[in-house]
Amino acid sequence: MISYAPLWKTMAEQRVTTYTLRVKHGMSHATVQRLQADLPVSTHTLDKLCAILHCSLSDVAVYVPNQT
Repeated sequence: MISYAPLWKTMAEQRVTTYTLRVKHGMSHATVQRLQADLPVSTHTLDKLCAILHCSLSDVAVYVPNQT
């Protein structure tokens, strides 16, 4: 599964909030909720997050193998 845990760390380091993503950068509330729940988002969204945060994809998401 994909985890967005690195996103929250990157955002905290840059003092960017979910409010900032929604209001200043036009990200929908639904997309922010999907990120918070580690649900799938589009590559367009990942690209937009990297551009907003001036970071690489590894600073936004990480692959975590399923524990089966």
